Amino acid sequence: MSQAHVVTPTPTVPTISVRELAPWALLFGLLAVLTIFFVSADQGAVSIPAGNAIHEWVHDGRHLMGFPCH
Repeated sequence: MSQAHVVTPTPTVPTISVRELAPWALLFGLLAVLTIFFVSADQGAVSIPAGNAIHEWVHDGRHLMGFPCH
């Protein structure tokens, strides 16, 4: 009687090089800076977007992150 040999595959962990990761890190970094800009925008006399619509949309987020707005 012969016994069957069971071969279990060994899992391999894929590697990601820095060259592949750098553009994505830059993209998400720029999106984070843009988000912080809009959340922290005072929308006073010198704001780029006119009006206070963005301020009202992110009002609660401003308080959550500690930006004064009143």
